[in-house]
Amino acid sequence: MRYSVKKKHTATIVILSLALFTACRKLYNPPIIASSGGAKGYLVVEGVINSRDSTVIRLSRTVPLSAKLASIPELGASVSVISDGGSSYVLPEKGNGYYAAPNLNLNAAGKYGLKIATSDGKAYQSDLVPVKDSPPMDSVYYQIKNNGLQIYADTHDPTNQTRYYRWDFNETYEYRSAFNSLEYVTNKPYYQVLTRDPANQIYTCWRGGPSPDIILNSTAKLSTDIITRNPITFISSNSEKIGVRYSILVKQYALTVDAFNYYQLLQKNTEQLGTIFDAQPSELPGNIHCSTNPSEPVVGYVTAGAPAQTRIYIAAADLPAWIPSSPYSGCRLDTDLFRRPNGSNAPTNEVQLYIYRGIHLPVYAIDSIGSNSIIGYASSDPQCVDCTLRGTNVKPGFWTGF
Repeated sequence: MRYSVKKKHTATIVILSLALFTACRKLYNPPIIASSGGAKGYLVVEGVINSRDSTVIRLSRTVPLSAKLASIPELGASVSVISDGGSSYVLPEKGNGYYAAPNLNLNAAGKYGLKIATSDGKAYQSDLVPVKDSPPMDSVYYQIKNNGLQIYADTHDPTNQTRYYRWDFNETYEYRSAFNSLEYVTNKPYYQVLTRDPANQIYTCWRGGPSPDIILNSTAKLSTDIITRNPITFISSNSEKIGVRYSILVKQYALTVDAFNYYQLLQKNTEQLGTIFDAQPSELPGNIHCSTNPSEPVVGYVTAGAPAQTRIYIAAADLPAWIPSSPYSGCRLDTDLFRRPNGSNAPTNEVQLYIYRGIHLPVYAIDSIGSNSIIGYASSDPQCVDCTLRGTNVKPGFWTGF
């Protein structure tokens, strides 16, 4: 009898535990995320007022979590940098939500902010912030690990005045398609296959993009303003990024304590959520406000100052003999030969069916044995031959020494 009572209690405890577990997994959609500011979304302001170089500001709108786009660029706005001395500097629209101007020659002792007027008649303005120029970076370097390489940055401020740091980066890497196409098809003045010139090569390309992460560090609790081996990014050993050549441009920003706290909270909200033990979503206390509707949230934090920057290059020849994973693993080379119907001299064939219709791209011509007569082409699918489907074949201007 005692056994039966104990078993009943155990079953009750299990049922209650399951109920509590199910309750903990109830979906929570914060109002600001679920609504995303109505049909148009809330304004998002990104960028730094640069005291020594070009100032680039990006405006966009938030979108619902269910949307396919990450954000919508804000077009047709008027953007200006304003100062505590009454000066104003217009940032002309450059397209796709970007507003920029060359060196504004700002006074390092002044305070600056942004003034924004959107096409729907709303006005926004940021708090005025001091100029904080970053000290130079000591070095950007990498260390080879068993499963890849880790990129670090070292820095210090001999005056012990910076204390709060942020980094971002833009990476670029060279890659190659599965096959080097030496030929191309033209229909002018008639369909024919010609030899590619260097300007139209589609074998070697470049691609990349900005940092997806928020990278922060502080020496506020240290006696000296020195940071060593600060992790910037990790690249796995099988990544295509380091299959040929890789370059990373690292930028370092000096922050005020308020700006650091904002980015730290943003980091927690975007990168450390997922379980009940992680930090819960918090409202971001940005320094940009809607003048026409003070209750409207605005996403972003305006800072001012010149970043320090360093670029390094990494060649596959300097790394272990890692084998990168390839998006071309399923590619194969086909042979498309001219075929003549019985009793006909007309060269209607696989070449016309596949190459001319863009199903295959020619790679090289196939000659008949012992002659210069072309009898067909080695070819493959466009995604296996044309590297511009994933990047650009225009070498970046900074891609020097290679």
